[in-house]
Amino acid sequence: MQKKVFVGMSGGVDSSVAAAILLEKGYKVEGISLILTENQEKEGISDAQAVADVLGIPLHVLDMRKEFAENVISNFVSEYRTGRTPNPCIVCNEKIKFGIMLEKSLEMGADFLATGHYAKIEEVEGCFELKAADSAKDQSYFLYRLSQHQLAHVLFPMADMEKADTRELARKYNLPVAEKSDSQEICFVPDDDYVKFLKDYAGVESVPGSFVNLSGEKIGEHKGIVNYTIGQRKGLGAFGEPMFVTRINAKTNEVVLAPNGYQQSMEFIVENLSEPIESEVELDVKIRFRAPRVPATITPIGNNAVKVEFKEPQRAVTPGQSAVFYNGDTVVSGGFISMQN
Repeated sequence: MQKKVFVGMSGGVDSSVAAAILLEKGYKVEGISLILTENQEKEGISDAQAVADVLGIPLHVLDMRKEFAENVISNFVSEYRTGRTPNPCIVCNEKIKFGIMLEKSLEMGADFLATGHYAKIEEVEGCFELKAADSAKDQSYFLYRLSQHQLAHVLFPMADMEKADTRELARKYNLPVAEKSDSQEICFVPDDDYVKFLKDYAGVESVPGSFVNLSGEKIGEHKGIVNYTIGQRKGLGAFGEPMFVTRINAKTNEVVLAPNGYQQSMEFIVENLSEPIESEVELDVKIRFRAPRVPATITPIGNNAVKVEFKEPQRAVTPGQSAVFYNGDTVVSGGFISMQN
C-alpha cells in the first residue's frame, strides 16, 4: 500500500528537495506550510507553492500564529528576561513542527511527516534512535527533544547529504528554489535584531546596570542584560585588558566580566532532560550547535537533572542553551543548561 507523506515545506531548498526525493521513491506526497508570525514574509509560502506546482502535489497552508506565539516566542522572551540565551529552533521543533504540525498531518491522513533536516532515524529492537547525519550539515542537535511517537512518524530524506548535493538535486528536479540562499536568522526576529524585537514585541527594555568583576566590584556600566551573552567580548568597552562576559545576574541587573580564561567551565547543570539518565555514564556532549562533541561524565542529581563534568574545560557554557548527549552518533538525551561553575 502506498504510504502518504506530508512534507513540511518552508520554501527553502532542503525541504523542496526532500519532497522531490520522496516522490521519486514512490510515496504519495503532499506539502504542508505554516504561517507562524503576523509579519511573516509571503516569500516562503509563495516559493513552497511554486515548488509544489512543479512537483504536481497539493500544498496545505496552516495558520499557526497563535500556537507559535504561545509556545516559542513567549519562551524566547521569558528566557531573555531572566538573563538566559534561548535557542528557539529547538522549542519550535519539539512543540510546533514535530508537535502540532505532525499531529495535524496524521489527522489529515498522513502516515509520516518529512522535513529537510539533516539527521537520521533508525529503528533498533522496536525503539527509534535519532542519529547524527554523516554530513557537515548535521542538525541532530536541534532535534534531540523528539519523542518515540514523533520519531516513529518522521522521515528525514536528506540524511547524509551535503548541501552541494542538495542543490545539484534541486537543479535536476528543476525546482525554482535551487539557488535560493539559506536563512541564517531567527525566523521571527526582523533583521536579526533581537534586542529591538524584545522591546517592540514584549516591551522588554534594556535597563542599564553594572558591570562587575569576579569579586562583585563595579567596574563599569552596561546597556541592559538582554544585550549580552556568556563568552561575549565585543561591545563591552575598555578595561585595560580583554574582558569577557562570564555570568549574567538578572535579579541584580549585573553582568560579570573576567579576563580571558575565566569563561572556561569544567562542570555545569542540565535540567528538563528529554530522556531520563538514571546512572552515571560517560558520553559526548555538545553545548551549542557549532560546538564539537566532547567527552564528559554525566551524573544524575534528581528532578530530571544531571551534572556534566568535562574532561577538559570548555568555553562559554551558556544558560538557556541546550546540552545534547551522544553515544557515538546516537542522541541519548539532552536538556537545558541552567548554571555553570
